[in-house]
Amino acid sequence: MDQSVAAKEQPRYIKLNERDNVAIVVNDFGLPAGSRFTCGLTLRAFVPQGHKTALVDIAQDAPIIRYGEVIGYAASLILAGEWVDEARIRMPEAPALDKLEISTAVPAPLPPLEGYTFEGYRNPDGSVGTKNILGISSSVQCVKGTMEYAVKRIRAELLPKYPNVDDVVPLTHAYGCGVAITAPDAVVPIRTLQNLALNPNFGGEILVVGLGCEKLAPERLVPEGVSDAIVRMQDEAFDGFGAIVDAIMTQAEARLKVLNRRKRETCSAADLIIGLQCGGSDAFSGVTANPAVGFAADLLVRAGATVMFSEVTEVRDAIQLLTRRAINEDVGRALVREMAWYDSYLARGGADRSANTTPGNKKGGLANIVEKSLGSIVKSGSSAITGVLSPGEKATQKGMLFAATPASDFICGTLQLASGMTLQVFTTGRGTPYGLAAAPVIKVATRSELARRWKDLIDFDAGRIATGEKTIEETGWDLFRLILDVASGRTKPWSDRWGIHNDLTLFNPAPVT
Repeated sequence: MDQSVAAKEQPRYIKLNERDNVAIVVNDFGLPAGSRFTCGLTLRAFVPQGHKTALVDIAQDAPIIRYGEVIGYAASLILAGEWVDEARIRMPEAPALDKLEISTAVPAPLPPLEGYTFEGYRNPDGSVGTKNILGISSSVQCVKGTMEYAVKRIRAELLPKYPNVDDVVPLTHAYGCGVAITAPDAVVPIRTLQNLALNPNFGGEILVVGLGCEKLAPERLVPEGVSDAIVRMQDEAFDGFGAIVDAIMTQAEARLKVLNRRKRETCSAADLIIGLQCGGSDAFSGVTANPAVGFAADLLVRAGATVMFSEVTEVRDAIQLLTRRAINEDVGRALVREMAWYDSYLARGGADRSANTTPGNKKGGLANIVEKSLGSIVKSGSSAITGVLSPGEKATQKGMLFAATPASDFICGTLQLASGMTLQVFTTGRGTPYGLAAAPVIKVATRSELARRWKDLIDFDAGRIATGEKTIEETGWDLFRLILDVASGRTKPWSDRWGIHNDLTLFNPAPVT
């Protein structure tokens, strides 16, 4: 939009906390110099949408405050009405992990929310899926091409015979050989692969395709007591590639027959395992989409569900706000443990948490990782944090969990699937076509302009909060109802409609040999 057009709209900004000395511009495409707000503040320069302007003069080295928290210090004098871009902000140190308050502000339990249901697939172990999928695991990257060839034939030749099965998904990866399989950190990718196959959306039907000489023996990916679940390409009984593919298809069809008997049934919302993630965040993430998701997350927790939020580097600079909410000392210490492990992991690579913020984040108004973190943690709502999962660990408790993952969309999604996630809510300000084949992904836009422009990629518009059309509470309820509809198969998110699905990506902090 031309700046002259933007100037015709009533200038608006959002100040989040009475302590804040900066606010973000709401108007689409920003506001030109001379724009005057109803409070009397006049912009001294053009300020893009989502970027900050100073509400008062801020002296050099004085704190810059947003969300009621210090996001940095003024690198030089900033006058009221000036654009406060990243170059004018000196980032503070991360909170010291040995001085955090733990369980000092545990929220009181919210009233139970009863009577909410969805139509899901009940599994023999009591878990409930939102999709009915045959997942085929691989034990080593070498078999990826064979797996993809076999899956193509399964979809074309077998899947039409089993109409109750949604899809066949290859769980492929770049691991299994050429790696330090006994290194301590190797537990992360191995545990992830083991738990991926147990995701409730796969219905408990295990099939592993291996090569036969890899370091990660296929047997390690099969639960104890499960037999006849492995196809080894190097098996001397196979005469040629065609025989190998035929064996995979035979094993797949046996499992498709079982999965085809699964039917949706009415299940309590307490059976949901919801993952929360953000990607392509902007300054509106912590104002619209993430608060709405946080409100919906509280509703899910009240309904008895399991909800997990993640991305260590996007909570590290706000960890002091989370440890206070830990339901007990053990959970608080577990949060600190995961932060400390990741600090060490980044240091080994010669990086720190500041490497997280992307060019897109900055273009969207996020000056640094501190500001990004304060907006990110809002997804966790206001409930007590009841548990902490290490990367790829399976969730076994209810309530609001922190599942430690990198902030990478693809790695985070993979690890949340391993933790048992059956539906993901993904907020974005810049826009992304991200999707997962193994679980539905609801993409929530932080801005109405993005939702309109990407009308066939965005599933939910939280930008109406910024324009005043909807409250956070109203938007949160709308999102909660959409989650139940998508979990029931009544509404299909755009990534599934288009078939846009990202590859699974393992987190492997162990050495590669």
